[in-house]
Amino acid sequence: QVKLEESGGGSVQSGGSLRLSCATSQYPINNYCMGWFREVPGRIREPIAAIEVDGTASYADSVKGRFTIIRDKAENTLYLEMTNLKPEDTSIYTCAADFRPTVRCLPEAVESLGYRGRGTQVTVSS
Repeated sequence: QVKLEESGGGSVQSGGSLRLSCATSQYPINNYCMGWFREVPGRIREPIAAIEVDGTASYADSVKGRFTIIRDKAENTLYLEMTNLKPEDTSIYTCAADFRPTVRCLPEAVESLGYRGRGTQVTVSS
């Protein structure tokens, strides 16, 4: 069982920035497809970003140009750098991972990855 733990959420004003972290101490993260999705309770999940084993990153259109997914192998941590935050970015952000070579490592498939954390709340006020 792979445990993922998110941190870095909080409250910011519109236009602000946050950096989310997703850490695991059990396996080297460079062996995984990893990504982020977000969800407002009672609403559908929204894909955010994914990063493949070879480092290729992809993003949902809603965050392209504002969010950056980063895999830090030395820290064994996945990051999500979020800039120019908007009130509609308010959500619970969850990271996910999967080591199966057959997974589709794309934002729209992140919520289907085999392992996920518990999420961290991000609130953006106008």
